[in-house]
Amino acid sequence: MVPHDRVVQHFHESIRAQQLAMDHLPSRIVLAAELMAICLQDGHKILSCGNGGSAADAQHFTSKLLNRFEMERPGLPAITLTADGPTLTSIANDASYRETFSRQVRALGQSGDVLLAIGTSADAENMLAAVEAAHERGMQVVALTGGEGGALADLLAAGDVEIRVPVAAAARIHEVHLLVIHCLCDLIDQHLFGAVPAE
Repeated sequence: MVPHDRVVQHFHESIRAQQLAMDHLPSRIVLAAELMAICLQDGHKILSCGNGGSAADAQHFTSKLLNRFEMERPGLPAITLTADGPTLTSIANDASYRETFSRQVRALGQSGDVLLAIGTSADAENMLAAVEAAHERGMQVVALTGGEGGALADLLAAGDVEIRVPVAAAARIHEVHLLVIHCLCDLIDQHLFGAVPAE
């Protein structure tokens, strides 16, 4: 396949993934956004985590809450558990990589907070441990997953929300996760501040 056609194929596959997500995910996104908005409205915070590209997605989400999405408003309390290199590496070195997020959840999370767990396969041990720690702390979980949902989906409790992208390719899942994150940010703003509807 020539490079031009390969690029076009990527666009077609991405569009197909977005269309499948549009058919299956809006109600789950609305539910997750309401959960997050109520958490923030009640004076709590959102912790987020993920590995690799999902770590970047977690940071992107947090930056939009702390700063702004599409409207000027006060910053919203959010912490990314992937952003502190010294903390991550010290936990991985002194304890285990499995505990890189769960130790932070136990230290920072409180009942009423929400954990946003992002993963394309959702089988990583540190993600599973983070969800377990969140439940121990009385937190609810919003999980962005893909494919079959992985082991993380099996850990979710009543009151948690899974937003599972119905495709298998990691790149396509990442692309949909970014759109989901933007939808969450928009709906949170709308709930809390009466944001102008998306154009």
